[in-house]
Amino acid sequence: MEQVAHAVSNPPAGVLASVLASRAAADMVIMVREGSGIRLDYTPASLSLVDRIIDGIRREKPPAEALTDTLTGFGAYLGEVLVRCAGAAWVDFDPAQRDIFGQPFGIRTPDGRVWNPLGKAAKRYRNGPEDSLRLFYLSVVGQARV
Repeated sequence: MEQVAHAVSNPPAGVLASVLASRAAADMVIMVREGSGIRLDYTPASLSLVDRIIDGIRREKPPAEALTDTLTGFGAYLGEVLVRCAGAAWVDFDPAQRDIFGQPFGIRTPDGRVWNPLGKAAKRYRNGPEDSLRLFYLSVVGQARV
């Protein structure tokens, strides 16, 4: 019994990140479907829809601070698309990576690179089309076209 309690209180690295991110992505899928009728299906093509949704929010100009949970949810969705379609895995960032990315976790691609999808949606909101989630996905998987 003591080993089970220890395993629950100290999950293996990346497990908590995976659960939290997957849940945030699923919550975002539900919120978008209920709010606008748009069905996000965890495909790379659906990231164009997310870009357009964020652009629509930008046009209304709410303060970014009011959108923290929403933008984090869109970032989690982006990460989950990378996990499901590009073989990435959710990982806990080490202290140096947390300082760089400003997030507790992100993804690692099969080639060993780490990425910050949680922050990408916030950048899309701040900067607009130059920070496309769809193009980020393509860059991560090495298919970006110049």
